[in-house]
Amino acid sequence: MITKTLGNTGLEVTQLGYGSMGLRGPRTWGVRVVSEADAERFLNQVLDAGINFIDTAPDYGIAEERIGNYIGHRRDEFILATKCGCCPVQHDDHLEVKHEWNPEVIKRNLEESLKRLQTDVIDILQFHGGDADTLQQEGLIDLLKNYQEQGIIRFLGMSNSLPNLPALIDLQLFDTFQVPYSCLTPEHHDLIMQAAEQGAGIIIRGGIAKGGPDAEIQREKLNAVWDQAQLDELLEEEMTRAQLILRYTISHPHCHTTIVGTCNEEHLRENLASAEKGPLPPTLYEEIRKRVETLLR
Repeated sequence: MITKTLGNTGLEVTQLGYGSMGLRGPRTWGVRVVSEADAERFLNQVLDAGINFIDTAPDYGIAEERIGNYIGHRRDEFILATKCGCCPVQHDDHLEVKHEWNPEVIKRNLEESLKRLQTDVIDILQFHGGDADTLQQEGLIDLLKNYQEQGIIRFLGMSNSLPNLPALIDLQLFDTFQVPYSCLTPEHHDLIMQAAEQGAGIIIRGGIAKGGPDAEIQREKLNAVWDQAQLDELLEEEMTRAQLILRYTISHPHCHTTIVGTCNEEHLRENLASAEKGPLPPTLYEEIRKRVETLLR
């Protein structure tokens, strides 16, 4: 398993991480529901495979609770990142995701996450969105720093995207940034570089682009980019589309970890095999990048 140093945090993370949204449980959204027994087995398989970075959030239904219940006893084996600013509303048949930016919400998120995750410390607490002005005006960055001084959290993180991301990077206050990126969604490429060059750790989400054209749930916009860039003709022997996308993501020089979410054991094995092969050959990486960027101009 390839490991990277997560910016100036000094944390050594596996370049293939695990995103726990798929463990959100029933009455949330989507059609896939994982049983308790399957969640327990899968989380332990993730750790057994050597993955040491797990990302979650209060917005992800019962994901935090499952992490605490099923691998809380293995807490020293993984780096744990969760989020704050989350005010999910549970309806009878779905989970409504909402965010609010005030100290009461942040305090409640942290207290409840610690309890659900069955831990005394959060390695990285990330704002789940928000803009630079609001977070500063509400004193929320200072609040997280206070928690950091108390040892309740170790590092301050930010999960965000355009248009908010540039101003947040300019603050030079966050230890990590979680940013969407893949060969099919490359618009944050330069911002990732900017943040990393300031010493921030980079956590990439969407790094497998939902599986691209081979995904279980098809996304027309992503498929259109793949088809119009004619990426099928660049597949090497025995390389799947999903493998190309994932290996492209970890080819970014500042991809410290990419949190791939799955609850499918076969997909986990494929992701592990892809990550083990490492970055794409430079010529292939540049050709993919050139084709997609030309298309999206």
